[in-house]
Amino acid sequence: MTKVKNIVFDLGGVIMTLDHPKAVRRFKELGIKDAEQRLHPYTQTGIFGDLEAGKITDEEFRKGLSELAGREISYQECCYAWQGYVREVPQRNLDALVRLHNEGYRIILLSNTNPFMMEFILSDRFDGKGHSLAHYVDAMYLSYRLKVMKPDETFFRRVLMSEQIIPADTLFVDDGPRNVAAASQIGIRTYCPENGADWTEEIYKYLEY
Repeated sequence: MTKVKNIVFDLGGVIMTLDHPKAVRRFKELGIKDAEQRLHPYTQTGIFGDLEAGKITDEEFRKGLSELAGREISYQECCYAWQGYVREVPQRNLDALVRLHNEGYRIILLSNTNPFMMEFILSDRFDGKGHSLAHYVDAMYLSYRLKVMKPDETFFRRVLMSEQIIPADTLFVDDGPRNVAAASQIGIRTYCPENGADWTEEIYKYLEY
């Protein structure tokens, strides 16, 4: 088998730990009484899914959420609610990204996400040391920008084509079983740690070919 040269990381559940219940509580605070039904740990639907799929803008989402809540909701409140998904950004994960990059791997982000979440991720607040996630990865592919979401294989093919890499050289790390299954269908190597699990040493088992 060929050697892994590229590592494609999911964001939520892998690089950062997710807190789905906190996000639900925050959306309820804004007046979304059925937030449990509207929010999913892995794949969003309704206006939440439309936002992450790039079908609506952040402003259209803000207006739609205001209608659901029955009051005007600000951009900042949308950021507050969405960023409830962030439990922590473990330092060990950031250290591992730097180490893997220094070992010669190309580090790529592939994420179902949205502008409100990325307001934090792309800010200097991300790691608590003045760096955004961009400091730790070589390239970022975001669902709302590319207008496609995992587990759609089109998303994976876009990355392969844009990066000019082949599936056999590439490892995809994601805590979503459906996403991992979709990637493996087109020949990408995969590793599926649980949300919040320490993958920083285990990952080498999937790199040793």
